[in-house]
Amino acid sequence: MLLKLKSDTKAYISTLLLAFAVLLLSGRAYGKTNDDYFNAKNLQLHGFIAQGIIDVNGSDFVNDDGELSTELTEIGVNASYQLSSNFRLAGQVVYLDGGNRYEKGVRVDYALLDWTAYADENWQLNLYFGRFKNNHWLYSSSRTVPFARPSIILPQSVYFDGFRDIAVGSDGGALKLSHSDDEYGNFDFNLSYGSSPISDEQAKNLLSEFATGTAEQDYDLQSSFYWQPAFSQWRFGLSLLDSDFTYYSARPEKPDAFFDAEFSFQFYTVNALYEGEFWEFSGEIYQSRFLTEGFYVPQYHSDNIARGFYVQSRYKVTSDMTLLARYEDFYLNKDDKDGKKLEENSGGLIPAYFAFHKDITLGLNYDFTSNFSLRLEYHWVKGTGRLTPVVVPNPQINDSEYWQMWAAQLMYWF
Repeated sequence: MLLKLKSDTKAYISTLLLAFAVLLLSGRAYGKTNDDYFNAKNLQLHGFIAQGIIDVNGSDFVNDDGELSTELTEIGVNASYQLSSNFRLAGQVVYLDGGNRYEKGVRVDYALLDWTAYADENWQLNLYFGRFKNNHWLYSSSRTVPFARPSIILPQSVYFDGFRDIAVGSDGGALKLSHSDDEYGNFDFNLSYGSSPISDEQAKNLLSEFATGTAEQDYDLQSSFYWQPAFSQWRFGLSLLDSDFTYYSARPEKPDAFFDAEFSFQFYTVNALYEGEFWEFSGEIYQSRFLTEGFYVPQYHSDNIARGFYVQSRYKVTSDMTLLARYEDFYLNKDDKDGKKLEENSGGLIPAYFAFHKDITLGLNYDFTSNFSLRLEYHWVKGTGRLTPVVVPNPQINDSEYWQMWAAQLMYWF
């Protein structure tokens, strides 16, 4: 049964209950009991703490004053309990502080029931119910754990932090069908349907601080296909996303600068990953469509096609040190890459550099121990097309076409 929750309160209550169930099982597993059903060997409990500093010069990516910030905090606990050979409970609760990147506070990233519906030597089918994880993009399943992703800040052309909580997972159902053999390699097919709650703070980050109404995600439908040829170090994939959002203006209850609106979002990616002994290469290219009906005025209509990509390389210098290099490119409108139409249509209120985002990143990761690491990275950025708020940009603070950012983060996990 697919869950489609349209209330923030109901959605968070449902996921919190599932998370509580996981924690309850954890307590039963470690406690003294004669019930063999709750067995400590079936429990996996992990967590992480990551704290860093970040300095941004020329944009409000993290804060409005441009000062050195400690808003680079990630704390999380995840648990998995094997109920039987076919059923598993899993969940993760995190506390995040990323400044303007996303809402500060506690959230449930996922809380699900995993059912292995079928399995033999070559095939396996898993069904997921609850708040499931997004497994469709190259790093979507690992972005919620600091040490599992390749960098502190993921490429914003694809993993835009403004959509972080919406993109991590949804309340509903998903399936994964896997096939493996020595002739054709490994195949994975993923399909999911659900919706994510949008808090008032998230709505302000995405839309505008002057949007006093409520935003809801009506549905999120995604699919993806991955193929790793037999005995190959390469993996190839593609994904499709279709989602609708609704904005309900606060009028006439309280002043609202905007009107009722409907937003449609489609997102298509193609990706590749190579993992060798010392080298790793990865990249994703995508095209998205963003359709707006209303919002600014009831008759407003906009239909934009955006494009973006990134290419990334990591090199393992020693067993403890890894270097990273990345280039990414993003255009808000494929027919207005230089942003001249955007600036003209806004009467000069929105500068042309809000139409694109280009980022060169260099990074270093050093492992002090098997569960304690330091990560460093520096970004040279051109354009402000990947800053919040999205729908109504803020050119007063973001008045520089070129800006830079560096970050350092210590990570510990168990």
